[in-house]
Parts: sequence; structure tokens; C-alpha cells
Amino acid sequence: MNEAIDTAASSAAALETRLARFALREARAGEARVSYREAAGESGNEALPLVLLHGIGSGAASWVQQFEALRSARRVLAWDAPGYGASTPVASASPVAADYARVLADWLNALGIERCLLVGHSLGAIIAGAFAAAQPARVSGLLLISPAAGYGAADPAVREEKRNARLAMLAELGPQGLAEKRSANMLSPHASADSRAWVRWNMSRVVPHGYAQATHLLANADLAAELARCVGKVPMAVAVGAEDTITMPAACERLAHIAQAPFQTVPHAGHAGYIEQPDAYNALIDAFCSAY
Repeated sequence: MNEAIDTAASSAAALETRLARFALREARAGEARVSYREAAGESGNEALPLVLLHGIGSGAASWVQQFEALRSARRVLAWDAPGYGASTPVASASPVAADYARVLADWLNALGIERCLLVGHSLGAIIAGAFAAAQPARVSGLLLISPAAGYGAADPAVREEKRNARLAMLAELGPQGLAEKRSANMLSPHASADSRAWVRWNMSRVVPHGYAQATHLLANADLAAELARCVGKVPMAVAVGAEDTITMPAACERLAHIAQAPFQTVPHAGHAGYIEQPDAYNALIDAFCSAY
């Protein structure tokens, strides 16, 4: 057991060393503060910036392998969503996707980004979809990776049950407990020890209040409705790990059908596929971005 713990700690430390190349930054976004990481593109590169939005149990740091691989082609940015990292929480105790989308707009404004390519993973897909639906002219392309659909269209009793179960789990376990108990669900059986360590590292650093707000967002959201608003206005694509047991391939394919978007499964990948299969996801993201 001690050897396994030491190995995990060593793996996380190695990734932290790589992450240090992309120092945490802060920007004022309206009245809010947003912490983020950035990999600057090559000087003179006019390609559109790539903006990466993480899921409910993660943060900007989770995209380090994408920073490394994609930075040569364009500017790559990843935020800590409101309530994560050093980012200011949204005001509402039970927020909706539009609350986060407004902060995203303010953050992009602060960075001088008028138009971008947008990638949303899991809960990040909900925020990305809401932003694209509200401001389609600012999104050149929308790629959803293992998108969470949200429970906004479900029966109120189902929404309450899903929300309360996750909040109870947070109260019982806290961030470190969540990381120990839940991180394995994010990955396929093929994931390496490094991937498992990195998912745990990111999950252990969630801020309880921000995670609780994001839980309400998940209960309130209806991604399918947002994507329907984007059809004909924003080019979209959907991808999911073939072994994702959280946002399963069949559910993601239904969202792709609503979005009238291409759909792709990635072999030997679970929910956090971009962490455990970085080469495959980097190629997927790069191919999508290269079209716009």
C-alpha cells in the first residue's frame, strides 16, 4: 500500500513539474476574478485561440497535456470555473448555465478574445453550450467531450434526488475523500498509474462551495435545449470515451444527434479521456480546430 501511495505521489509530482511551465494567472472578469492557465502560441500565429472548460471534479490544471501538445498551433487557455481554484463563485446558491456563461464572456473580454474555439468536458460542456447559444458569433467551433446533459428537463423529483445525493457525498467525504473514492470512476481499466494520480490530484483540490454550486448547475441544466439553439449557427462535434461509464456513449450520441454534429468514440478511454489518452484526444482536438 505504501509503495502504491509513493508511486502516485511521484506521478503527481512529475505532472506538477510539467504544469509549472503554465503558471496560474488571474484576470478581472466584470466584478469577478478568474484564475486560469495559458500556453501562448508561436509568435505571429493568427490561429483562433482554443479555450478549454473542465468538468465538475477538476480544474484548469487537468489540461496540462493539451497545453504541451497544442500550444505550437495556437494560444491555448483553460480557466478555473467560478468557485474553482481562485475564481470567484457565482452569486446564486442554485445557479443556471447562463450565470457561468456570463462570467466566461467577461473573462474572454478581459483577455481581448473576441472569437475562439471552445472545448467543454462534462460539466464544462454545459457552460460551453450555454455560451455558444447566447453568443454564437463568438464561437468558431464547439467541441463537446463526454458532455453532461444535465437534469433540467427531468422530473423535479429526479432532479432533487440527483442533486441531494451528490451534495451529501460532498458533505460526507470532502474533496480529499471524493478524490480517493470517486476518481477511479473517471477512467477506464486501461488507465496508467500516472493518469490515476493526476485525476486524484485535480479532484482533491476542488473547493467545496464551488463544487456545491456546480452540483446545482448540473441539476438545473438542459444541454440538449442549448445545443438545439446552436444548430445552423455554430459548428459542433461530440466525442466520448468508448468506456465512459459516467456520460455513456449512447447518451452522448443522442446529444450529437440533437446538435446535428459529428460523433466519435475514442477506444480505451473513460470519462476523463483527455487525461488517460492524451495523444488520441490531442489529435481529435487539433483536427477539429484545424477546420476553423
